[in-house]
Amino acid sequence: MSIPTAPPSLPSGRDVDDRGETVLARRVLEKTASQVARDETFAGGSSGGFLGIGSRADLSARPDASVELAGNVASLKVTVGLPYPMPLRQTTEQLRRRITERVTELTGVQVRQVDITVSWLKPPQRDPRGRRKLQ
Repeated sequence: MSIPTAPPSLPSGRDVDDRGETVLARRVLEKTASQVARDETFAGGSSGGFLGIGSRADLSARPDASVELAGNVASLKVTVGLPYPMPLRQTTEQLRRRITERVTELTGVQVRQVDITVSWLKPPQRDPRGRRKLQ
């Protein structure tokens, strides 16, 4: 049985700037933004295919996101698919606001701009027997 030893203590006169820095990869921000868009909204992405060929619209897939990072400020571009019918302007504004808040909260990077591209709209599924549901 061994007794854990205490970690070596840091010199007491050390400056805050000498402690190092946390570097967040651009790809981490992209995945965080696309996951936020998927989890907290109705947005979907594409799935399947190879190199973009043969992919299909999928509301359960994560949307695509790309990030331009300048220091601690990020600009995001998110490509989504949405169910239809839906008020698109209101939905994209809600999506933009939610991505800005959550990505800033989760990563500490200030999100300055979120550009949203709606790449496809998915109509409701029809009954395979050809009947329409009354609402």
